[in-house]
Formats: sequence, C-alpha cells, structure tokens
Amino acid sequence: MSKFALIASRFNGLIVDQLVKGAFETLMKHGVVESDIEVIWVPGALEIPVVAGRAARTRKYEALICLGAVIKGSTDHYEHVSREVHSGITRVALDASMPVTMGVLTVENMAQALERANGTCGNAGSNAALAALDVANTLKMLGSER
Repeated sequence: MSKFALIASRFNGLIVDQLVKGAFETLMKHGVVESDIEVIWVPGALEIPVVAGRAARTRKYEALICLGAVIKGSTDHYEHVSREVHSGITRVALDASMPVTMGVLTVENMAQALERANGTCGNAGSNAALAALDVANTLKMLGSER
C-alpha cells in the first residue's frame, strides 16, 4: 500500500490550491506515482477531521495529509475553528495509528497565509507531505503492532 490522500478545504481556495500543489509535487518527487495520490475536497477546515477519520478507517491509505487555511477575522471564530481542527486531526492520527499530517495554516492575515503557501516561509503542503513520508517510513521500520 502506498496510496496517499490529500484532504483539502475548498474554503480559502487561493491558499489551499497552493498547499495541494506543494504536497502533490513533493510526493511525486519522492517516488509516489500520480495514480496513488487522491485529493479529497471538503467545504472548510472544520470538516477535515471527520473526513480524515473516515478515510483512515478505510485502511486504503498509507498516510493522510490535511490541508487548509484558517485566517483570523474580527471575531473569535478563528480560535474555535483552529483549536478543533488541530485536536481533531491529532485524534484521527492517534486513533488510526497512522500518519495524519497537519498542513492546515492558522494565520493572522492573508499575507502570512501567502508566505506559508508558496512564499518566503516555503510551502506548508510540501512540509506536510514530507512529514507524512517520514512518519510512514518510521512506522514501517517499527513493524506491525501486536
């Protein structure tokens, strides 16, 4: 099994499209063939954990790479969404005992998002893909669970 799922939010698409592109290119650069990469789109970042959980339970993926962008607005909605997305993704990874990486940006403004999507801070999607590959290899090295 060497299939990877990119679970990506359609909300803030300008940013997320760059994260998806970065993750996709990084996986391919490291030997994953295009047909083994599936992009699963969800409405927003808050929907990522539930879809990641279902994808994990299918056991058809070696790793899940979660991609999205939560940009702070004038209300505290940002804080609630950020917290729930992060804890949800972590819970999926622990429950499934598989790589479920965090490529969901939580930033103050659009400029910070652009810096992290393909700017001076690199590409968080690419970083999440590298982490997924690294953890997948580490888990293989550790062998199966008893």
